[in-house]
Amino acid sequence: MADFHLQTFAEKMATSALTILAILALFAVSSVTAASETPFVVAHKKASVVKLKSGSERVSVSIDVYNHGSLVIYDVSLTDDSWSSEIFDFVAGNTSQSWEGLDAGSHVSHSFELESKVKTTYNSAPAVITFRIPTKSKLQEAYSTPIPPLETFAEKAVGYKLDSVTFVLLAQA
Repeated sequence: MADFHLQTFAEKMATSALTILAILALFAVSSVTAASETPFVVAHKKASVVKLKSGSERVSVSIDVYNHGSLVIYDVSLTDDSWSSEIFDFVAGNTSQSWEGLDAGSHVSHSFELESKVKTTYNSAPAVITFRIPTKSKLQEAYSTPIPPLETFAEKAVGYKLDSVTFVLLAQA
């Protein structure tokens, strides 16, 4: 009879342990699921310098904002105030843009153009992206990738192209 009570007690303990493990597993799965239900904002900033025939240079800047998360983000705002008015004049567009929302898995782009006023190597700071998510009241913030230093009015090294005629002349010498 004592063996029967011990066996029943052992079975109850095993059942309780399995129940506890199942509950812990459900908590773990729900926390992973909750963590994956967030926005994941990535912003890529690009800039290029183009020489014009008039002797001036233009800087074209474009910023792509991606929502790689699983939630829609709202009140998306992009600001790139790192361009000094002492060095650049604005030609087209502006340094800020806003969107009402950005669906999960989608992206938006913004671009503007500047004209260089002086010869310099310029370091631009990353652009700032602010947005709101439905589960939090506080405004969220993300930053774009930085760009390499821009050299305006830089002396470009002259590249020489060797062609087959040059090789023939060199071979005959």
